[in-house]
Amino acid sequence: MTTVFVVNSGSSSIKWELLDAESGSAYSGGIVERIGEPGGGAANHDEGMQQILAVLGDEHPAVVGHRVVHGGAEFSEATVITDEVEARFDELSVLAPLHNPENLKGIRAARAAFADVPHVAVFDTAFHATLGPAAYTYALDATVAREHGIRRYGFHGTSYRYVANKAAELLGHELAGLKLIVFHLGNGASVCAIDGGRSIDTSMGMTPLEGLVMGTRSGDIDPGVLFHLGRAGMTLPQLDQLLNRGSGLLGMTGTGDMRDVQAAADGGDTTAQEALAVYFHRLRHYLGAYLVALGGADAIIFTAGVGENSPTTRRETVSGLGGFGIELDVHANSRSSSQARVISRHDSAVKILVIPTNEELQIAREAVDAAGL
Repeated sequence: MTTVFVVNSGSSSIKWELLDAESGSAYSGGIVERIGEPGGGAANHDEGMQQILAVLGDEHPAVVGHRVVHGGAEFSEATVITDEVEARFDELSVLAPLHNPENLKGIRAARAAFADVPHVAVFDTAFHATLGPAAYTYALDATVAREHGIRRYGFHGTSYRYVANKAAELLGHELAGLKLIVFHLGNGASVCAIDGGRSIDTSMGMTPLEGLVMGTRSGDIDPGVLFHLGRAGMTLPQLDQLLNRGSGLLGMTGTGDMRDVQAAADGGDTTAQEALAVYFHRLRHYLGAYLVALGGADAIIFTAGVGENSPTTRRETVSGLGGFGIELDVHANSRSSSQARVISRHDSAVKILVIPTNEELQIAREAVDAAGL
């Protein structure tokens, strides 16, 4: 039994879980929210970590695994954290200013609390280190791109790695022989084309802003829109706020929660219905692109909050694609379950799966491997 303390530190929260990396059994877990806010759960991340330690009591992990959003091109696998590595994370914050600084707060607090065990960073970007130049290169001036590290990095890699392996188990095939299209649909959303366990294309880019319509992010947009709004008087911080926090479903409907948008649409709200049409159109756009990129697919997989719990989203993404060998079982799709399952018809050439993700368990297992335990 190897006990791992998994830390996912955000700007105003620390999500955590204590689990056995071998069995996947979780002993305890929770979240400290609204850190640093009036009336919040803790004044700062150090205080938040102390609250977690009080819950842990005498439990002492063998290793601590940390989620780090952006590892740049430098970190392509889980990495034991040293002072030098921590400093490099700080430098990489320029690539993920909304995420990496917050990940670092949790790392520093946890390293202080558990100074006698190895700490391992597991990167959202690492799974996409297999992208080829054609997939990760933007058609910019090459010198500018190199100087500023501008390229596609991709995200949600921990989830994709976990789900791809579970899909192979569910289908009874070796992962090396499978072509998979995985939709990770939560408040943040992306899709990945996976060939033999290797990411060959993904919708998020240099930052988590590119790609699908999300809860509060715009996803794909003509860059000329930003120039137009800039000439109209909007500042860079205002544009950042608009695209990252004020767009997506929230910008179109007033709420970024898919459940609320779907309920409004079901109730006849035309604004919500139109927003969902945009959301579904983008999903199908990427599905078509990745079917071509892979030369066909063995399975289409839905995961994360929306992907696991929205039958409508799954149905609208794959409807009318019988000519591509994609046939949804409507009844299987509508049934609620927390288990990994097949929701395609028995005669569907391309299987359609729902697989609940477990990023904490994947982080724990990669942390154990990296630490050599």
